[in-house]
Amino acid sequence: MASKKFLRTIFLTSILLVFSLVNGDDDERKTDLPPGFMIGAATSSYQIEGGWNANDKGENSWDFYTHNRTERISDRGTGDIACDSYHKYKEDAQLIQDIGLDFYRFSLSWARILPNGYSNYVSDAGVKYYNDVLDELEKRNITPMVTIYHWDHPQKFQFMGGWTNDIMVDLYTDYAKVVFDKFAHRVKHWITINEPNAICRYSYVFGLHAPGYQLGNGAGYLCNTNVLKAHARVYHLYNKDYKPTHNGEVGITLELRNFFPKNKGDDFSAEKGFQVQFGIYAHPIFSKNGNWPQLIIDTVGNISKLEGLPRSRLPVLSEEWIAEIKGSADFLGLNHYTSMLVEPETLDGDQTPSDDGLSASYDPNWEDTAFDWLKIVPEGFANALKRLKNEYDNPKVYVTENGAADDGKTVEDNVRLVYLSKYMQAMLDSIYKDGCNVHGYAIWSLLDNFEWSEGYNIKFGLYQVNFTSPERTRTAKQSAKWLKEVIKARKLLPIDPYLGIVPAGAVPNLEWHGHTPKHTTIWYRGH
Repeated sequence: MASKKFLRTIFLTSILLVFSLVNGDDDERKTDLPPGFMIGAATSSYQIEGGWNANDKGENSWDFYTHNRTERISDRGTGDIACDSYHKYKEDAQLIQDIGLDFYRFSLSWARILPNGYSNYVSDAGVKYYNDVLDELEKRNITPMVTIYHWDHPQKFQFMGGWTNDIMVDLYTDYAKVVFDKFAHRVKHWITINEPNAICRYSYVFGLHAPGYQLGNGAGYLCNTNVLKAHARVYHLYNKDYKPTHNGEVGITLELRNFFPKNKGDDFSAEKGFQVQFGIYAHPIFSKNGNWPQLIIDTVGNISKLEGLPRSRLPVLSEEWIAEIKGSADFLGLNHYTSMLVEPETLDGDQTPSDDGLSASYDPNWEDTAFDWLKIVPEGFANALKRLKNEYDNPKVYVTENGAADDGKTVEDNVRLVYLSKYMQAMLDSIYKDGCNVHGYAIWSLLDNFEWSEGYNIKFGLYQVNFTSPERTRTAKQSAKWLKEVIKARKLLPIDPYLGIVPAGAVPNLEWHGHTPKHTTIWYRGH
């Protein structure tokens, strides 16, 4: 039996250890950015560039949509000029340097590089523009992370059915080959496609984004299939023809909300939310077996039978395609914004269940931002990262988008300060406590910009943009000033000195300007 003196020593040592963890060493470790960890900001071509018909650029799907379906944009805005980054890219690069960001995630415009969509004509002006952007980043020692496709494809291909037509697999691969030929020697971090969920559901199921079609889940699943095939083709193209020389990495960016069960013990609803929004894209690439999640296969198959259809609306992936898609990513790009409560949908009488099968809501205790769907729930971010670790054998992750909305009326963006500090802390906790394999973090967005169906009503930028000025003047918000000091210190810092007229921690309930149809709010994210 151990002596009383020995036991007393062990007890006192334990008390001292706990005291040090709570009051110093552990806090210091948790707030430090890990060695080599990258902080960046993100944008996309249609949302910031403008120059919609500059030189020989072709018309893309969002050009056509905003010009011909103006009523579908809440303020009837377009991306014709946007932030005018087509002309102000040097200033943008300087803003990135001013904050001290490690990397800049931006996307390429397919129709700017290939004006007629096909690879038989490459625009010298389009290639020069992106080389000029890369030159400015290189001068300032800023690492580029390039998204090949962020929702804007040539309009002529949309007339052919867009992503519901399997010809897009070949057309996108041809486009990506031109991109690699022109820029692979300069770019080491590639994202093939941004948010298939948004492309397929918002564009072809709900009709909220260009081209604005409401074709049902069958069209959405065709889109899913073609997007995954296109991604895999381009991943293997790079690995075969470019990686041996340039040694870069290729991934895909997927959006994931965190789903909490509304009713205690209802883990199935949370699981279904995950698989419907995320697993249907991630499982074919990142799981050990590939293919669609079995839950999705069974659900869609059973409901298709109830509808009297001769086959499932979910296309069958051949063994060849399962093998080609599986493992086709060097990293997972994660876009995460918020969380939701989910429960089984309520059906009336003989009503056929939906493929999603869920109703969603928000905890009234969650803090608001300027977007009604975007609540401040940092514990949901930690849950999402841990889920990715456990579900997919801890893949390499870059958080490619995370951010909060304001109404653009002031640069005292207290909501964003609260949001960023809480979410970045949750991410660091996930890295240090849970061992999540996160290598970088990009804030959406560098600039206030065109926010798709919300136009210019909602602002996500670290920099305010004056859209009524021909100069599109940029002004740093408080969050940019705070982030600059965080990067300089390589650790999270208190936000109190940067909060404006709203008391520390207070988040005003800002007015919602959008027009999201009620029945789609379960999954819709307008950004």
